[in-house]
Amino acid sequence: MTAHVYLLDTHILLAALLAPERLPKQVAANLADPNNTVYFSSASIWEVAIKHSLNRTHFDFNPDDIHRVALETGFTELPVKGEHCYPLANLPWHHRDPFDRLLIAQAQSLPAHLLTTDGMLSQYSDLVVHLTLKP
Repeated sequence: MTAHVYLLDTHILLAALLAPERLPKQVAANLADPNNTVYFSSASIWEVAIKHSLNRTHFDFNPDDIHRVALETGFTELPVKGEHCYPLANLPWHHRDPFDRLLIAQAQSLPAHLLTTDGMLSQYSDLVVHLTLKP
């Protein structure tokens, strides 16, 4: 069996931690497989913290809780390293979201399959896996 390396975008991270039934069955199985490495970026925790600070009624996730649960789940935190930022210098501007752009660069740097709900990110690389979450 071949091991895979995954990087979760923020939406997939939240679904995997709080509503795994929304993930496609095979994706959930891949994330639970101990042979695979599942990363979440510290940039996703930063994004959760920013959205939390905006006091949006539909976004009540606490960054401390998300971080703790991600680690308890067995996911590996991926810090933002300087070398992860190098690809950003040549990354086309298909997408303007700085968090998504950083996740693309991190996925390319590892390399890892970036699991995302954002279909626009597929323009960047074959490493991007676009997922549709169940309601």
